[in-house]
Amino acid sequence: MPPILAFEKISKRFGAVVVAQQIDLALAEGEALGIIGPNGAGKSTMFGIASGTVSPDAGRVMLAGADITRLTPERRCRLGIGRSFQIPQPFHGMSVFENLVVAAAFGGNRSERDVYPRCVELIDHCGLAEKANRTAGSLTLLDRKRLELARALATSPRVLLLDEVAGGLTEHECAALVDLIRTIHAGGVSIIWIEHVVHALLALVDRLVVLHGGTFIAEGAPNDVIRLPAVREIYMGMPADA
Repeated sequence: MPPILAFEKISKRFGAVVVAQQIDLALAEGEALGIIGPNGAGKSTMFGIASGTVSPDAGRVMLAGADITRLTPERRCRLGIGRSFQIPQPFHGMSVFENLVVAAAFGGNRSERDVYPRCVELIDHCGLAEKANRTAGSLTLLDRKRLELARALATSPRVLLLDEVAGGLTEHECAALVDLIRTIHAGGVSIIWIEHVVHALLALVDRLVVLHGGTFIAEGAPNDVIRLPAVREIYMGMPADA
């Protein structure tokens, strides 16, 4: 069985800055993969390449064995690639429920009435039932992040790309968000999660990779990878012999 999502020899640069150099990456069906790396390493650019908002200079993006490199973001969304953003971007003047209806209808190419039951289900699943009629702009940061996840799920993704969803949260809020992501993953959604809050990743992901200088410098079991001297020095700012 081919990977649910794969990068094949992906390269991307912005002027003199190389963010990807012949990168290969494969996400297995049902896997939760974590990606870490220093600021500016190109992690969010990788999500742009996967979701179609950024075009690679070379290489292919594959979804379940099919080449989607030239497909639009809209087409990729309807094929099963959902993503959240580091800074939640809801429609602030619309209600929580209306935000989900827009995502489900346009992302799934369905009528509004057809998606109502699914939106109600997601609002409850993501802990937003009591806030369904509130405007998105009135939500706390945690609830905006919950809504960001709910909107991504409303498109019925096979692969969910999570971009720093734990940033800015308290320890209690972070734990609540990890619990929510765990239930999403248990429901059969494959996940790639970029995150600086490393302990959140370690609580969930099956595999961890480290991006630095346009390439992956480490890959493997999360607790093993995070202890590698090169990872501690490059990503965590600690001397390798500390």
